[in-house]
Amino acid sequence: MESPKSIHSNRYPAPGFVDLETVMRIESLELRARAIVDGFLAGLHRSPARGFSVEFTEYRQYVTGDDLRYLDWRLLARSDRYHIKQFEDETNLRCTLIFDNSRSMSYGSLSYSKAAYAKTLAGTLAYFLNHQRDAVGLFRISSGIDEFLPPRHRRGHLPHLLNSLQHAPAGTGTGLIPALEQIAERVSRRGLLIIISDLLTSLEDWGTRLDYLRATGNKIVVFQVLDPAELDFPFPQAALFVDVETGQEIYVDPATARGPYQERFQQHLQTAQAACEHLGIPLVRLTTQTPLEEALFDFLRSQTTVARVSTVVNGRVATQA
Repeated sequence: MESPKSIHSNRYPAPGFVDLETVMRIESLELRARAIVDGFLAGLHRSPARGFSVEFTEYRQYVTGDDLRYLDWRLLARSDRYHIKQFEDETNLRCTLIFDNSRSMSYGSLSYSKAAYAKTLAGTLAYFLNHQRDAVGLFRISSGIDEFLPPRHRRGHLPHLLNSLQHAPAGTGTGLIPALEQIAERVSRRGLLIIISDLLTSLEDWGTRLDYLRATGNKIVVFQVLDPAELDFPFPQAALFVDVETGQEIYVDPATARGPYQERFQQHLQTAQAACEHLGIPLVRLTTQTPLEEALFDFLRSQTTVARVSTVVNGRVATQA
């Protein structure tokens, strides 16, 4: 179900998407991200929707590597200066990823964990934004802030950021909520904040912390990453379950626990979603089976308004009224 402020992605791979099982076997996070972004951009260029009109706003000086199709030849003839037409949505975006690297992310019922999927998602978004010449930064958190890389767009920054994402899940609990308060104190410039987490923590102050971040003038998008087993609870027989964060063991009979578990889990999901909807913050819910190209589509969709539709044309975000 989808609403203007909440997007749920539980679809299965469509033809032409990179197979997740295959891409997850690629050891290099950068190569994984590049494969997904290249496939995503190629799909857009094959799409009949290409060629969207954009609204011209001003000129900027030509920079090596700019598309010569946007060079103003008439202005060149008059002034002997090289200028590029700049379009409305060609901006220098400052984006900071807030990546939950707590131990709960290490769970996985597939051949890869939530952490591996979420790192690939974060790497894909970073690679995509870097491709757009936007500045990308990172808060890596577990029980608190583990590392902060300020948003930059310069040589060597993206590999550094991707290397930071490769750290193994850490901490003895998910410190997302207190970390958001610390982040609000450290974010000094407006931009886009992308939270990537399973949100498997107490959500008592979830809405309050999001509101603090929003009050700093930042736009926020939340990606909630879940394993299919966490939603379906498909375990066939009684077994000993271990909390990956605390090590606590509990013996569970799925036949009797499934109903109450799913009811409480749905309540938890609704709490997370309701706070985001109240603040007008898009929440994109993904399972680790969701093709990452769809996550990119959902990201672009989350950035649109009622009157505008955004897509990627020739490496820039273009807008159709």
